[in-house]
Amino acid sequence: MGMRQILFSGAIGLFLTLIGTPLLIKLLARKGYGQYIRDDGPRTHGSKKGTPTMGGISFILATLIAYALTKVITGSQPTFSGVLVLFLFAGMGLVGFLDDYIKIVKQRSLGLRAKAKMAGQLIVGIAFAILALNFADARQQTPASDRLSFVQDFGWSFGPVIFAIWALFMILAMSNGVNLTDGLDGLATGASVMVFGAYTFIGVWQYQESCANAETLTNPASCFEVRDPLDLAVVASALMGACFGFLWWNTSPAKIFMGDTGSLALGGALAGLAICSRTELLLALLGGLFVLITMSVVIQVGSFRTTGRRVFRMAPLQHHFELKGWSEVLVVVRFWIIQGMCVIVGLGLFYAGWRAS
Repeated sequence: MGMRQILFSGAIGLFLTLIGTPLLIKLLARKGYGQYIRDDGPRTHGSKKGTPTMGGISFILATLIAYALTKVITGSQPTFSGVLVLFLFAGMGLVGFLDDYIKIVKQRSLGLRAKAKMAGQLIVGIAFAILALNFADARQQTPASDRLSFVQDFGWSFGPVIFAIWALFMILAMSNGVNLTDGLDGLATGASVMVFGAYTFIGVWQYQESCANAETLTNPASCFEVRDPLDLAVVASALMGACFGFLWWNTSPAKIFMGDTGSLALGGALAGLAICSRTELLLALLGGLFVLITMSVVIQVGSFRTTGRRVFRMAPLQHHFELKGWSEVLVVVRFWIIQGMCVIVGLGLFYAGWRAS
């Protein structure tokens, strides 16, 4: 039953975005909801102006429908962990949608005011953090834990307030990381597919080695205390399939962009999966490309403010290589290779950590 759910959710998510995205492209093009291109970006991006944006609507709806249909088809029940991750995913997507809508319809290039955008992210993030420490199951496991985690929880409990702050940091960091990465056709989408694939594997492994099955495990001391690992794998599979289908239309030359609608949603989903699967610090490696690109912006801004000099020709990092003469496709493929290596190393450390425990 478990593998059926994972296969169904991934296949349905893939199918829905493959057939649904071109319909969304036509709708957005008819309404004139095209991408705004900043004047200070690479000159080669001028041709992208007017390409339909807010494509995140496609994979957000596909993921939610894929999860719901999977539950109906298999006769299984939704879990609090799975629903909470989807709530964070859709909630952050709504904030991004409002930002995109204002950019396009109101013709205000910066979208939502910074305070309004931050307020929206805080409301969704705090709601997720509060709910994640509730809804304990029969074994008193809640969707999230107020302890730090890498492969599993470790250290002391630091209470709900510090947990909420930590969860907000992760949500904002990953959302902004995906948003910064979404600068070239297919780059953020392809990288996200890899990380969601990794979380599908992690969820399956945690389910097989769950402490709920301690009596049947050969080594119960190394079991995972995760509330709903199988359902987290179902959510991750739906996300992977939906993003894969969207990538068909988003790869170079892109027919549609995900916009902040998609990038904020994907960042929220990544943070939610990491928090609920107790792999918070591991996410920094699994999503290594997002971290690398974010750090390039931090370094660029920090260097310019302190020394007046720029480390890169342009930040985020992908634009630096474009200005060095790399083609867009070359940058994307090489960055995908980097992301793939991050996922391989991250999964290796996950397995090694389980073995060591």
